[in-house]
Amino acid sequence: MASFPVINLEKLEGGERSRVMEVLHDACANWGFFELLHHGISHELLDKVERLTKDHYKKCMEERFREFASKTLQDGSKVDVDNLDWESTFYLRHLPTSNMSEIPDLSDEYRETMKEFALRLEELAEQLLDLLCENLGLEKGYLKKAFSGSKGPTFGTKVSNYPPCPKPELIKGLRAHTDAGGLILLFQDDKVSGLQLLKDGEWVDVPPMHHSIVINLGDQIEVITNGEYKSVLHRVLAQPDGTRMSIASFYNPGSDAVIYPAAALLEEVENQSEVYPKFMFEDYMKLYAVQKFQAKEPRFETMKAMKIANVQPIAT
Repeated sequence: MASFPVINLEKLEGGERSRVMEVLHDACANWGFFELLHHGISHELLDKVERLTKDHYKKCMEERFREFASKTLQDGSKVDVDNLDWESTFYLRHLPTSNMSEIPDLSDEYRETMKEFALRLEELAEQLLDLLCENLGLEKGYLKKAFSGSKGPTFGTKVSNYPPCPKPELIKGLRAHTDAGGLILLFQDDKVSGLQLLKDGEWVDVPPMHHSIVINLGDQIEVITNGEYKSVLHRVLAQPDGTRMSIASFYNPGSDAVIYPAAALLEEVENQSEVYPKFMFEDYMKLYAVQKFQAKEPRFETMKAMKIANVQPIAT
C-alpha cells in the first residue's frame, strides 16, 4: 500500500508545484485524508494551543471524565460498548456567530488563543478549497460559494481528549464514521496515536507528526465533486496509556446552503443514477444526527428521494 500522503505547502511556491498538486489530487481521490506541513500556522501558536488545551482538560474536565469512566466500568455488562465513545469533548462555534464567550471554565488567554487559531484555520481552509477547485477544473472560489448559503459557511471546533482506557479491546475512542460536512482540519497529539482511516479494506494509522495539520474531506465535498473526491470512514482507537489531544475544526456549508454536484463535473456522466443528490445542508445534518455511525451511501439515497426546488447555478 502507498504511504500516507504528506504535503509540504511551502513547495507550492516553487518548481515542485505541479508535483504537489498531483499528490493533493491523489490524496483527495484515493485517501480522503492528507497531512500538511509548513501550512502557514506558526509553531508558537500551535504550541500555545496545545499547552492551554491540555491544561484546561486537567483543570476542568479530567475529574468529570474519571467519574464517567468509573461508573461505566463498574456497570460492566450493562454498558452498550457499541454505542459508547471513550472521549471527553467540548465544542466551539466560530461562524456564522461565535459562542466562545458562553463556554464556561475557559481562561481569557485560552479564549483569545482559540480565536486566533480559528482565524488561521479558516484562512487555511479557504486556501485548500481553492487548491481543490484548481485540481478539479472549477472556477476559483467555487467551493467557498457552494458552502455559503445566506449567511456564509459554518465553522466550529470540537476539542477532544482521549484518556487512557483500561479496556481498549472493548471500547473505541470514537466509533467509525465519515464526517458530514466539508473540510476538516485536525491538530492532533504528536505523541499519542489512535486515529485510523479505512483504505482498501484495511485500517491505516494517521501518523502523528509534530506541528502538522491533518485534513480530511467530508460528505459534502464528495457530493459536490460527484464522487471524484471521497469522504472515508475513520475512527479513534482507545489507548491503554497516554491522553491523546484532538482539536478538529469543521469548515462546513451554511445551514441553508443547497448542495449538489458541480455542473462542470457532470459533462461525462451518462447515467442519471450516477449523479449525486441535491439537498439543503440542514436536511442532511438532521439525517446525519441519527445515522452518523452508519454507512453514508444510504444517506445519499435518502436525500435523492427528497425533492428540492430548482436552484440557480453557483455564480462565479
